[in-house]
Amino acid sequence: MPKRTFQPHVKPRKRKMGFLARTSSPSGRRILRNRRRKGRQRLAV
Repeated sequence: MPKRTFQPHVKPRKRKMGFLARTSSPSGRRILRNRRRKGRQRLAV
């Protein structure tokens, strides 16, 4: 039986999809803006 495809790790996840990673690029800022507009409790991981 093969391994599952999702092997979670906190550090890469934070580096890739954390708040600082989102704010550092224009597209990431757009994501945060959309999530704020939708009224999300958590904007990033």
